[in-house]
Amino acid sequence: MNLYYEIMSRWQSFQLVSSAEMDRLLKRFNILFIYHSGKLENDQVTYQTTREIFETGTAAAFPEGSKTLFWQKNQKLCYEYLREKILARDDMDTSLLLDVHRILTSGTYDEPLYATDGERPGAFKKHDYVTGLYEVGAPAREVEEQLDKLMEEVNGYCGPDLLGTGAYLHARFENIRPFAEGNGRTGRILLNYFFLTRNHPPLIIFSEDRARYLECLTIYDREHDLTPLTEFLRQEIIKTWAEEFFPDRSASQENA
Repeated sequence: MNLYYEIMSRWQSFQLVSSAEMDRLLKRFNILFIYHSGKLENDQVTYQTTREIFETGTAAAFPEGSKTLFWQKNQKLCYEYLREKILARDDMDTSLLLDVHRILTSGTYDEPLYATDGERPGAFKKHDYVTGLYEVGAPAREVEEQLDKLMEEVNGYCGPDLLGTGAYLHARFENIRPFAEGNGRTGRILLNYFFLTRNHPPLIIFSEDRARYLECLTIYDREHDLTPLTEFLRQEIIKTWAEEFFPDRSASQENA
């Protein structure tokens, strides 16, 4: 059996029904997810300080700077906010998305974003920002409409291809870029929320795979081709869980 499906089967055997069970299963995962998601955006993030933040709520010394401290701590708070919603299998909507972004970006908006541009955590962007080679980013006036459509599409999906649907959700969200800041971190949290509410293992996008990750998103921006991103996410799921679930196996054996 393909290792990805073995991981799926193992994950689904846990049948998580309580916060305590989910916390135990995701303790190591959460630290690594927060670390790598932060490091994708800021190379100065360290594992040790991220672990200290997750376990104690603060860090004795944080050489990366106070803004990064907020980013890492806020990701932990997002998990705590989403925990019961995951167990209840709540659908995604723009209200949930805005709450996640508000928690995640609290204390991180610098001037001129905050004072000059009037941008706020937990609010859709007020101005048009374009990024990347293909200048992605929905016009500010269209963000809410495009996100409502995306949430409706994803929430209504009842088929077996959760991996491909997750790839579509993530690529489309990052293409819309609904916020002035924090789109990458928010999008990765949203992707795992989608997976977890559908009894699918979450994943870490590892910082050492950043170039491939961005390439896959660029291919979607350019060609609307989800194949590379879907395969990338499959590989990251294997990399996230293979050693923990099957310590005697190697991720290179995925097709064995």
